[in-house]
Amino acid sequence: MNKLEIIGWGSSLPSQRVQTGGQTRYRAAEGETQLGMMCAAARKALAKAGIATADLDCIVAAAAVGVQPIPCTAALVHEQIAQGSDIPAFDINSTCTGFITALDTVSYLIAAKRYRTVLIVAGDLASCALNPAQRESFELFGDGAAAVVIRHTDAEKGVIGAMQQTWSQGAHSTEIRGGLTALPPQRYAQSDPTDFLFDMKGRDVLKLSLQKIPALFAEFWTQTRLSPADIDLVIPHQASKALPLMMKTLGFKTGQYIDTVAQYGNMVSASVPFALCQALDEGRLKTGNKILLTGTAAGLTCNILCLQI
Repeated sequence: MNKLEIIGWGSSLPSQRVQTGGQTRYRAAEGETQLGMMCAAARKALAKAGIATADLDCIVAAAAVGVQPIPCTAALVHEQIAQGSDIPAFDINSTCTGFITALDTVSYLIAAKRYRTVLIVAGDLASCALNPAQRESFELFGDGAAAVVIRHTDAEKGVIGAMQQTWSQGAHSTEIRGGLTALPPQRYAQSDPTDFLFDMKGRDVLKLSLQKIPALFAEFWTQTRLSPADIDLVIPHQASKALPLMMKTLGFKTGQYIDTVAQYGNMVSASVPFALCQALDEGRLKTGNKILLTGTAAGLTCNILCLQI
C-alpha cells in the first residue's frame, strides 16, 4: 500500500445550467474559464485541508485539454494560487482518467518521500469544443473542476493497488485532431473546421470497452486479492448513459456505484474527482472504506485504482 490520505477537497461548476436530452448539464457562460474553475476548486480544497499554499510540496494538474499548449496548465494554476513560491508544478494527462493516473503516480512520489503534501486538480471546458451536429456528444458533456489535497500518513490508508492499460486501436474513436503539431492552428482556414471540434464514435468506444475491460478487471482482482464484494463504493468516470451496463458487466450492484450522468453528464477529467468530492461532502465514505476509482479515456485507456479511506 502506498500510504496517503485525503485531507482536503473541493469542486467548482460554471453558473449556466442547461437541459439537454432530458438531462442537466453545467456549461460555462461568457467570462467563465477552465482555469477559473480549476483555481476555485483548488482554493476550496486548500481551505478544507486547513493549510496554506506554502504548505504544498507539489501542484499537479490533470486536465484532459490544457488551458494553452505552453506552459503546462499546472504552471498557470501556480500563477493564480502560488505565485512567488518555487513549488514544482506539472501536468499528468490520460484525458478523462487523468485524475486517477495522477493519484496513482503521485502515490509513488509520496511513498518515496519526494513529496509529502500534494494538490491534484482536474477540470475541463468541454463545451467549447462540442459539435452540435454530433448529438450524442453534444448532449453528453458538461464543464467542471475538482481538486484534492493528499498527504503522507502512517495510518493504514492509501492506494491498495492500481492498473492502467491502453488499447490504441481505439485511438481515433475519441479525439480532437486540430490545434497542435499534427494540424496546427494556422491551418484552420484550409482544413475542415470540425477537425478542431470534439469527435466521438460512441458505439465503437463501448464495443471495445466491453471487449477489453472485463479481462483487465479480472487481472486486477487477481493481483490485489480483492473482489467486487470488497468494494464499499465505486466512483466511475461518468462516461455515458451506458454506465449501468458496464457496472453490471463488471459485477457491481445498483447502489454500489455513483451514477450522476443525468445530473452532470461527462465532465471529462473532472468526472471522477467531482464525484469523489460529492461522496466526501455527503459523508458516504468512512474510515476503512475501500473505494474504487475507474473509468475509460481516449486512447482507448482504462484505469482502476483501489483506495482505502
